[in-house]
Amino acid sequence: MSKERIASMGLFKLDKGYEVALWAPNAKAVAMRGEFDDWSEKGVALTLENDGIWTGQIPLLKNHQKYQFSITTQSGDVLKRNDPRARLLTNSVGASVVYDDDYQWPEKTFQMPDKSALVIYELHIGTFNCKAIGENGEPNEPGTFKSTIEKLDYLVQLGINCIEVMPVNEFAGDFSWGYNPAYPFAVEEAYGGPDGLKDLVREAHARGIAVVLDVVYNHFGPSDLHLWQFDGWSENNKGGIYFYNDWRSDTPWGDTRPDYGRPEVRQYIYDNAMMWLEEFRLDGLRMDMIPYMRSVSGSEHPDDAIEEAYDLIRWLNSEIASHHPGKIVVAEDLHGNDFVTDKTKHGGLGYTAQWDADFVHPIRDVLTQPEDDSRDLNLVEKALTRQYSGDSLSRVVYVESHDEVANGSARLAEEIAPGNVDKDYFARQRSAIGAALTLTAPGIPMLFQGQELLEDLWFDDKDPIDWARKDQFPQLHQAYTTLVSLRVHHPSLHGDELNITHMDHDNKVLAYTRDKNVNNEDDINGQVNEGDETLLVVINFKNQRLDHYILADFDNRKWQCIFNWNNGYHDPCEFTFADGAHEHSDNNQMINISEYQVLIFKARY
Repeated sequence: MSKERIASMGLFKLDKGYEVALWAPNAKAVAMRGEFDDWSEKGVALTLENDGIWTGQIPLLKNHQKYQFSITTQSGDVLKRNDPRARLLTNSVGASVVYDDDYQWPEKTFQMPDKSALVIYELHIGTFNCKAIGENGEPNEPGTFKSTIEKLDYLVQLGINCIEVMPVNEFAGDFSWGYNPAYPFAVEEAYGGPDGLKDLVREAHARGIAVVLDVVYNHFGPSDLHLWQFDGWSENNKGGIYFYNDWRSDTPWGDTRPDYGRPEVRQYIYDNAMMWLEEFRLDGLRMDMIPYMRSVSGSEHPDDAIEEAYDLIRWLNSEIASHHPGKIVVAEDLHGNDFVTDKTKHGGLGYTAQWDADFVHPIRDVLTQPEDDSRDLNLVEKALTRQYSGDSLSRVVYVESHDEVANGSARLAEEIAPGNVDKDYFARQRSAIGAALTLTAPGIPMLFQGQELLEDLWFDDKDPIDWARKDQFPQLHQAYTTLVSLRVHHPSLHGDELNITHMDHDNKVLAYTRDKNVNNEDDINGQVNEGDETLLVVINFKNQRLDHYILADFDNRKWQCIFNWNNGYHDPCEFTFADGAHEHSDNNQMINISEYQVLIFKARY
């Protein structure tokens, strides 16, 4: 199938008014109406051109005015439809709004941090910093782009250099996770609309923070969906021109899978992805549940595959890599497939990275076991050393995400201590271990909003972050800040190298080193630059203190403590190895390890 771009559609500004192009191949007639003609029933008639595209010039149409299309079907019915490519709507059941792309961006171009040093913070605009809270504790209004900007300095202090924003396309109502896109090109009005999103991107970039956006291409809607039977045509009572009209339409969210084989729909999705990267200057995309793009049931069964989706994804990712090589595209696939992140030239789908189910699920399983003796260190080893496409940075590692802390599951701390997170010793201790594993494992680490505040319960679009928890759990917050700083700034945490140096299944002690990849002459000659030192991570997964504990192949004279979690964050300078460890050579393998302690050392040279 040709990848040549078909005629552009939408509104195009003229010296006087606008030109419009709308795809409605089965319409009998199309007219445009709105504030420019006092919403007349007749409207301004458009002319049918080639390939089912209706065009016309609307000289009286002005920026910020509301408008809609009147589509006359072959049976004579008149459908009121919003513009599928509108950047702004009054709301999901309202009207399209003319929006000129005349935003004033700074002259300086933002340079995204190298992916080897990224720490992603996933957030939801509606709950991240919600200002209007009712007496019942629920929000009267969702958070906005503006309120999120107010917390960017906090994220800078935490050390975050990339935020991943859950979907902001116009959805039904004002409260939603965002994974129900009614209008894929429009920015949710309740959040602040397109200018609000651009403000967030501008302010994040000014603070050195990249912005990645969640997008949903495995389905549209299903509510407030004008794309459904857009021009009146459909087969089998399905969705019409934008959707499959046979068995391939079926998704967990209704019969709303886009028709990836129809050129106009492919272009619609392509243009949407490019809009976010170009008009909004976003630094990357995260595509929601791509198994439901490439398969009807989300399985790996070949009879279920949608080959057109594979072709579309490869086209999208190769074009983004070609035109925007500094930007990233992350897949939520969760099936453990290397081909997801293999290069398109090698037959892969070409994603930069993929969320790693082989990290989050075993790590949460280990940390939520009620009995210490049930913690399987072999699972931890496999999670730490998992790779895709021969590159550790082809995966995103995490213990919390919007999916993992909802849909019948809860925050990690809540899973450990249901209903008692704030007072529970084990919830704090093992949450800190989860953070340490995430931020010292090979891969791109990701935190979920409020994780560093020991948020309890589960994610809900009407349960805002409780910012008072920062003062309630200051030591945990300091531990996160220190770990994030190490992950961003220490080169030994940026590469592929991880070696398990000690695994004690009886005492549940694990140790591993992280090394900078040997790729320059100084390393080969044994010279180590400041900041390039080998790191050693030691974790006690058991509520048991171990005095004078012997680590295999360990000489404590060669290591300096740089992180110390011991029932709270402690200054690394306060750490001592073991009594007499530096006085008698027989003791130099010894270390005192407290219950659930996490220690990180850097090598002395």
